[in-house]
Amino acid sequence: MSRLASRTPAWEWLALAAATVVVIALPAYYLLGPDGADVHVQAAPTADFVGSANCRDCHEPEFDNWTGSHHDLAMTVAAEDTVLGDFDDAEFTLFGVTSRFYRRDGRFFVHTNGPGGEMGEFEITHTFGWFPLQQYLVPFPGGRLQTLPIAWDSRENRWFRVPPVEDLDPDDWLYWTNAAQNWNGMCAQCHSTNLDKNYDPETDTYATTWSDIDVGCEACHGPGSLHVEWAEIPDIGRPAVDNFHLVKRTSGITPREHVELCAPCHSRRASIADLEHTESDFMDTFLPSLLEDGLYFADGQILDEVYVYGSFTQSKMFQRDVQCSDCHDVHSVKPVLEDNALCLQCHRAAQYDSYEHHFHQQAGGEGEPIRAADGEILFEVGTGALCRECHMPGRTYMGNDYRPDHSFRVPDPALSAAIGSPDACLRCHVDRDSAWSQQTVVEWYGPGRSPHYGEIIARGRRAEPGADDDLRALAADDLYPVLVRATALSLLEAYPGPATAQSYEIALADDEAILRRTAVAQIRYADPARLAAVLARMLEDPVRTVRIEAAARLAGALAEQLTGAQRKRFETVLGEYEDAMRYAADFAFGRYNLGNLYTSLGERDKAIDSFEAAIRIDGEFYPAKANLALLYNRQGENRKAERLLREVVEAQPQMYEMAYSLALLLVEMQQYADAVAYLQRAADGLPQRARIQYNLGLLQQQLGNPEAAERRLLRAFELEPDNFDFQYALADHYLKRGLPQQAVPVIERMIATHPENPVGRQLLEFVRGTLQR
Repeated sequence: MSRLASRTPAWEWLALAAATVVVIALPAYYLLGPDGADVHVQAAPTADFVGSANCRDCHEPEFDNWTGSHHDLAMTVAAEDTVLGDFDDAEFTLFGVTSRFYRRDGRFFVHTNGPGGEMGEFEITHTFGWFPLQQYLVPFPGGRLQTLPIAWDSRENRWFRVPPVEDLDPDDWLYWTNAAQNWNGMCAQCHSTNLDKNYDPETDTYATTWSDIDVGCEACHGPGSLHVEWAEIPDIGRPAVDNFHLVKRTSGITPREHVELCAPCHSRRASIADLEHTESDFMDTFLPSLLEDGLYFADGQILDEVYVYGSFTQSKMFQRDVQCSDCHDVHSVKPVLEDNALCLQCHRAAQYDSYEHHFHQQAGGEGEPIRAADGEILFEVGTGALCRECHMPGRTYMGNDYRPDHSFRVPDPALSAAIGSPDACLRCHVDRDSAWSQQTVVEWYGPGRSPHYGEIIARGRRAEPGADDDLRALAADDLYPVLVRATALSLLEAYPGPATAQSYEIALADDEAILRRTAVAQIRYADPARLAAVLARMLEDPVRTVRIEAAARLAGALAEQLTGAQRKRFETVLGEYEDAMRYAADFAFGRYNLGNLYTSLGERDKAIDSFEAAIRIDGEFYPAKANLALLYNRQGENRKAERLLREVVEAQPQMYEMAYSLALLLVEMQQYADAVAYLQRAADGLPQRARIQYNLGLLQQQLGNPEAAERRLLRAFELEPDNFDFQYALADHYLKRGLPQQAVPVIERMIATHPENPVGRQLLEFVRGTLQR
């Protein structure tokens, strides 16, 4: 087994997209005067949060519109006039557990299963949301507020279980008393104003604070004390000031700036610091998700909860400078017009609000509504004539919250059939199939369709051979939405090589921060000095998520390639990265990234503590288990490593990379018979990974299975015919089996592709001598 052990790295690191960075506050500072004396320079006054009530007198119409809005009702203290749910000894039973809701002394309680699944009484102190559902928060030790999984359906006036509806184990991350349902880290930043999470990683406690419990005026306009002071000056003496002394500019800005004003709370993103309202770029504090499998369908349609931003930025409306306020009143959050009138602000009624365009019965026509299997009305008759039903097909989240897709796409049944994304037509026409919707669209609008990036993304997700050329072209084409381009760039990770490296190099100079960050995270070179030089330049990037990703990549051996000045800058930015991950250390990914950082820096104990903390937060967070196993392996503690990897493979059987890692560990432990099953699983699950096929071939050869070994070695050779290791292994296999004639073409290719290596010529001379005997 010497070749298997020597030619194959024992482990492969897993990369997990992580958010990063901290806010650095600069107080008053000192400068050196011309005579060499210290000159004290007074910093500009700092604005503080004053609360929405202080805005009412001067902004009464806006305040009145905001009052009672979803923003106003995002969170509040539980009281008789704020609690919608039935607390008159109401009961709700699910999975054999009966929960009871009741009042006592003017307070609200629930008796239900809590930590460890044990039944107990819990006080509800806050409401969370209003319509179509209201959730409830329960305080726990350590400053935590946890979201009760039983919510009130304020449309149907009933208790219901917020999905996931499966009966969760009390140790599951998603169980209501665990991290996934923690208000402080998961919800608070977008439901309250001036939120300081104040998480302490050492004590695993929160001291979370806010100025307004709901989404108030200053959530969008920033702290308003200086504005209030200015407004209180009599008109005759009030000075002209920039932006009325408000920290955040909300008027006179570009449409993109307007959209990014809403994006912090209306996007699927990782938060890397408290929102200070002084950031110059959205990605200084947030890292938006790409069109990742599990979040979006390959064509960019919504799948999981992605909160509008990622969808809207794919739309032609966004490209044409439409902004949120064109459709939504910014204070009430309601649409500015109803139904098709909203769209007809821009789109011609004669052309689009007509039967000749939508081919559907107008609203108010006769007929039966479309119902679900349980009888629930999904669509009233005539809704097909509404623009939103075809161009904003939505999904229901949290059990009863229907949210439209804001990418405003043209329905394309043929594309949906090709890549498995939702067909907008079949949402209503539940008795039809894809063939019908495709034919109907052709009859209405004629044959032919434009290519769509969804086809390229789908091929990239499957790592199909040859998809890399289209992914590179997509990533480089600025006519496509930037989120699509960044996604294409990220998928190139499966296609390493000079062409992909060039795509990353181009992206590093792009104006879009998300492209630069994606490139920084994935660029690879065989030459460490070249890689260090490229990453060192990115330490100067003005956007924090970009530069700290460069620092994280440089941590460890690569930092030894830096010059003195580069080293100083690296240490500064690396401090930003560590602080950012400490901010996110109540999430598994934050602890995981800290573990990776400390591993790179050689701080073994801190790395182990961080990985173990990640696993405590989420017992199914397999990257932390994989990298902790790697650390144990490096220390010679292979039994601990084996236990962790077996847990991952058992819980995540589709994670073929984990089966591969476990197989390599078992080979190292000389448990060959056990290893072959996991290596077989990995090879079958990742059929295009030549190295896995090669390793399985060597292992089958070791175990005395020549036919199985030949199939795998031949497959590796077919996938990468110019790889010297694969050439040698296949030729060697044929020679060991006494099949020199079959070895000859392989050896000849070895000589042609690696003329500098004498091994090929030596093997050919040996074979010719054998054949002449």
